[in-house]
Amino acid sequence: MRILHADEGNPEVRRRMDDLACMLCVSTGTRGIDAALVSARFRLPGASTEDDSFVPT
Repeated sequence: MRILHADEGNPEVRRRMDDLACMLCVSTGTRGIDAALVSARFRLPGASTEDDSFVPT
């Protein structure tokens, strides 16, 4: 959603983005969105087992 600049949208879009980040953290047992994304990647079928936690910004 950041890539799509959703955080620059209206308050409803921003709230939905924050809710999605919170749900991802809860479902992966993490406390930050970056850690949640890495954790989620490792849970996907066929995902790489290598650490791809570095995401260029």
